[in-house]
Amino acid sequence: MTWFKQEKETNIKLFIDIHDMFPMVTGFMNYGHQTVRAARYIGQGFMITLSHANRLPVTIQYPYEKLITSERFRGRIHFEFDKCIACEVCVRVCPIDLPVVDWKFETDIRKKRLLNYSIDFGICIFCGNCVEYCPTNYLSMTEEYELSTYDRIKETYPNILYFLKWVIY
Repeated sequence: MTWFKQEKETNIKLFIDIHDMFPMVTGFMNYGHQTVRAARYIGQGFMITLSHANRLPVTIQYPYEKLITSERFRGRIHFEFDKCIACEVCVRVCPIDLPVVDWKFETDIRKKRLLNYSIDFGICIFCGNCVEYCPTNYLSMTEEYELSTYDRIKETYPNILYFLKWVIY
């Protein structure tokens, strides 16, 4: 509904829109468009909610059901004392210098003998560098993820006495 108005001197046609003539009509139309848009958004959200209602639950009942971990899960570090050659690569690659390796050099066989090895799991960030760079593969990551305890002494593996002696002195 566009009306044409001709001016007498310039002979130019000007377009006058009905919305310019009646601002109240424009306000009602904007209100109507916004109401329809809001109803459409609410309907879309409701449809998504209904589509999720038919799905099976994703959560598990934790204490009674256990999670199945992935193949490359980084859990508690397992240590095999007999394979370790006390090279201290694990200490050098650890970003927080956490593994404590105590060894003694045996002069008769000209090799290092491992006396003690400990890791404090309360401090460990489970980055896996020690496992990856170990030349003899004596370290491995297990699938154990329940590491919480009521006592901090239980978090150190395997010998807390050496670790405390190392921290104190």
